[in-house]
Amino acid sequence: MGVFSFLTQEIAIDLGTANTIIIHNDKIVVDEPSIVAIDRLTGKLIAIGEKARQMHGKTHENIKTVRPLRDGVIADFNAAEQMIRGMIKMINHRKKLFSPSLKIVICIPSGSTEVELRAVRDSAEHAGGREVLMIYEPMAAMLGIGIDVEAPEGNMVVDIGGGTTEMAVISLGGIVCNKSIRIAGDDFTADIQEYMRHQHNIKIGERTAEDIKINVGAALPDLEDPPPDYIVRGPHQMTALPLEIPVSYQEIAHCLDKSITKIETAILNVLEETPPELYADVYRKGVYLAGGGALLRGIDKRFSDKTNIRFQVADDPLHAVARGTGIALKNVDKFSFLIR
Repeated sequence: MGVFSFLTQEIAIDLGTANTIIIHNDKIVVDEPSIVAIDRLTGKLIAIGEKARQMHGKTHENIKTVRPLRDGVIADFNAAEQMIRGMIKMINHRKKLFSPSLKIVICIPSGSTEVELRAVRDSAEHAGGREVLMIYEPMAAMLGIGIDVEAPEGNMVVDIGGGTTEMAVISLGGIVCNKSIRIAGDDFTADIQEYMRHQHNIKIGERTAEDIKINVGAALPDLEDPPPDYIVRGPHQMTALPLEIPVSYQEIAHCLDKSITKIETAILNVLEETPPELYADVYRKGVYLAGGGALLRGIDKRFSDKTNIRFQVADDPLHAVARGTGIALKNVDKFSFLIR
């Protein structure tokens, strides 16, 4: 670090389908939904993050809300760049004199193709990144949970995010076997919307479905500590008259069953591919769950029952990946698994 170190700002970004988190100086400085509101006529940015989320589903014809990431991948390049730039500005709004050059570490899904990596790199560079490094999500999740990824033993993590579910067995600072499937939080939300339409004849938007998931989302139909029913309000599909319906966690467990079964199948696939010595380590230590999907009630027990391996939810599953990205940023020279 030379005399000009203050001219370089180092930030870690967890660019998620649902939320984007930025870490600076070991602190979470931005934690906002990954969504932007754009003026259709001028293409100007109106709002980002929480402000844009409040507009989502409530806009008029001149405003559109865009989620730049779909399935963990940049779907709208322009919106992604504006979002990253706007969120970096949130940190720098106090320093008006000059904008420092940025060194950025971003985490990416482990199943990313070269084209998808390029899109993330270009977005970060256009948003002002002078040096952009990348780290795979399962690796970042492991670091964030507090595991020594460079030890000669197997550790397994399942990270259920918004757009992708990442699972990997990690040993000696590398990913031994992994799978990235595009079934995750967004699919749970879509399942809930579909279920409410079919079962109760009620139309609900993405935000309401998200609220149902947070309040009564469950992976098992019988929980020891059940949440109270959640009241949903909306129009009847045919008559458009208002409906008020209580939704129980059992119903949600039933409607999410298919998607969760697909995640279980993928976990079993990864375990099948795991070399026997590492499998023994995983069996002994259990599997860690990270990401927002880990907050679904009873999901750890469901996976444990299915695989006979203990699953445990990380301490702060929502921020595990971001924290790990922050740790990678601090030890850039030490870790060989960062993609330059």
